[in-house]
Parts: sequence; C-alpha cells; structure tokens
Amino acid sequence: MADDSAAALLALLCVQDLDTAVAQLHHRRAALPERQQLAEVSASLADVGRREEELQATRAGVARQQADMEQQLAAIGARRRAIEQRMYAARGASARDLQAMDEEIRQLGHRVEEMEDAELELMVALEPLDAELAGLHAEHGRLEGLAGSLAGEVAAAEEEIDRELEEQEAERRAAAGGVPPDLLGRYESLRGRLGGIGAARLVGNRCSGCHLELPSMEVDRIHRLAPGAVVTCEQCGRILVPQSGTGGA
Repeated sequence: MADDSAAALLALLCVQDLDTAVAQLHHRRAALPERQQLAEVSASLADVGRREEELQATRAGVARQQADMEQQLAAIGARRRAIEQRMYAARGASARDLQAMDEEIRQLGHRVEEMEDAELELMVALEPLDAELAGLHAEHGRLEGLAGSLAGEVAAAEEEIDRELEEQEAERRAAAGGVPPDLLGRYESLRGRLGGIGAARLVGNRCSGCHLELPSMEVDRIHRLAPGAVVTCEQCGRILVPQSGTGGA
C-alpha cells in the first residue's frame, strides 16, 4: 500500500511536470515572435491603406476641379468661336455692335488665359500626389507580401507546437491514470488557485513550488513519515513530495 501511495505521488509529480510543459507550450504558441511581427506588419498595412484612401480622395478632388475647368474652357471656347463667326458674318452691323463683340472676345481671351494658368497649377498639384500614391502602392504590395510570408510562418510554428501539445497531453492523460481520483482532484484544485502548480518537490529544505525554505523541524517530520504520505507545504499549501536530488515542478 505504501509503495502504491509513493508511486501515486511520483505519478502526480509527472502530471505536474507535464501540466507545466503544456502551459509553456500554450504560452509559446500565444507569444510567437512571428505573430507579433505579423501584428506589426498588419498595423502598418492598415496605416498605408488609410493614407492611400486619404490621398486618393484628395487627388479625386483636384481631378474634379481640373475636369470642371476643362468643361468651362470648352464652353468659353465655343462662346468665343460663335462670337467670332457672328462678327465675321456681320454685314452692315453698327460699329458699336462690332466693338461690343470685339470687347467680349478680348475678355473671353483673358478669362481663358487665367483658367489655363489655374489648370496648370492643378496639374502641378497632381504630380506629388501621384508620386506619393505610387510609393504607397509599392509599400502596400511589399507589406502584403511580408504579411503573407509571416502568416505562413505562424501557421507552421502553430502546427509544430500543436503536435507537441498532443504528445504532452496524451502523456499527461496516461500519467494521470496512475493518480487516485481524490488526490488528483485535490491537485487540480490547488493548481487552479496557485498559478498552475499544485504539486512541488521538497529538495533539501526548500519547496520548489514557492521556493521558500521550510523549518528544519518540519522537514525532519516529513522525512519521518511513511513513504507515500501526502503532505503539504506549510508556506504555500501545495502538495509536497520529498526528493533526494534536485529538480523543480
């Protein structure tokens, strides 16, 4: 019976070691450096996308102004040509009427010059917008490629860790089969309350769970108990298993 109890405690320590390994694997999976890099690249990609949208909206506004100006220039040109045709075709028109038509043609010419200068300014304004948009499009493509590569690395790393998790969890189930249900339930309760460690080794006079030293009298008392006796650390309350060598749970 004592041998069975001692074996159960050793099996419990094995369960604890495997639970620790599983927890470390879950942490490793969640904290993959590639995942952090992917998050950073995704954030940069979103920033580039927002900047692209802003610039495209600005460019569209300038392009609309240019298109409106071209329509106005076309209308002024048509008006000017119509007046010129009337002027050339006019026979017997009074000098006053001819002068009025000539004055309107001259004013329309000035208006065309002003609008052409304004249109040129709009065309110049489009050049840096187009250049920046081209740079952003190139950066967008680079970041998309990098994000795809990192996503593949994350998936590969997760697959490898998941295989390790399956192996460790299978070993854990096998080890748990050697622990009496009441002891295993007590361990699970402690593990839930004490940061994932419900069973610890007593190495020398130190608990490997809380890393505190126990009084010498308590250590002597534990070592005098029958093999397989279930004791707890008076410092942290974890199930304590005496060890002759070094180790940690």
